[in-house]
Amino acid sequence: TGAIGLYNVGQSCCLNSVLQVFLMNIHFTGILRRITVPPCAGQKKRNVPYQMLLLLEEMQCGKRKAVFPIPLARCLSAYRVKLFVQHDAAQLFLTLWNLIKDQMKKPELVEELSYLYTICVQEHLACQKCSLETKRNSRMLTLPLPMLDADSRVLKTLEDCLRYFFRPEELTDHNMCFCEQCGRKTPFLQSMKLVHLPQTLTIHLKRFCFEESSYVHKLSHYLPFPQDLDFNAILTENQCQADDNEKASWQYELFAVVAHSGSTNCGHYCAYVRSLTEHKWYCFNDSQVCQVSWDDVKCTYGHSNLNWAETAYLLIYMKKHPQ
Repeated sequence: TGAIGLYNVGQSCCLNSVLQVFLMNIHFTGILRRITVPPCAGQKKRNVPYQMLLLLEEMQCGKRKAVFPIPLARCLSAYRVKLFVQHDAAQLFLTLWNLIKDQMKKPELVEELSYLYTICVQEHLACQKCSLETKRNSRMLTLPLPMLDADSRVLKTLEDCLRYFFRPEELTDHNMCFCEQCGRKTPFLQSMKLVHLPQTLTIHLKRFCFEESSYVHKLSHYLPFPQDLDFNAILTENQCQADDNEKASWQYELFAVVAHSGSTNCGHYCAYVRSLTEHKWYCFNDSQVCQVSWDDVKCTYGHSNLNWAETAYLLIYMKKHPQ
């Protein structure tokens, strides 16, 4: 029935934006439609996936321009996701995803959800004095990309941020690690290699940073991001730990942008989402929804002199050719 908005029910712009990114993803809603319905009314009220499903059905069945997400908001409040407070979109995305996963009863749906969103990396730690090397596989839901390098210099493109995130780092001086083979603290080389990328890739641009005074500062500088993203063209062979079949699917197209406007203490979120069925871009600003162009989305690149303007905070990419 077209793109439907969500009314703001108490500083819920962050929640509304993150929900739109979930519910406009047909791969996610395909999983959501197959959940086990809780047996009693009390359990239904406290079950996040079920309340998201009810909200999705209300959005799709109604003729209204927007719906109230109040039952879902009440459900989330039982899990410390409060209204009338400012949320961080990256943290709220992780909180929601974990609640959804933990409350899905079917193991096969949990597995599908994990495959849809989870990034797999391999962490390497190598002693620079001997041949000892340790490896550990780990999973993450977002790529948290720094926007400044170690010398506080601005990283100029999304590709630069990705290369910097996967760069090897020397651990020296007070950062040295104890080497069991050497029997003492030695310099180590720490690196991270990409093993697997999901169908839906969420990138967190770390625009909020702590200064020495513990004051949170927003980085609003210009950072362009492409519509098409090919990890094979960005990362080197040494930054990847994947076979050719896995790498062949590492081509992405931008699906959504969660943008933040305002300051760290007084801000607002909205979401730009490309419909996977209509292939049109929409701006979801709470109850206000309108079709927009790619030029409108590019306005979220940021500008250091326009701190109050909309600035991209979460980037969600979708695989072009999933395995």
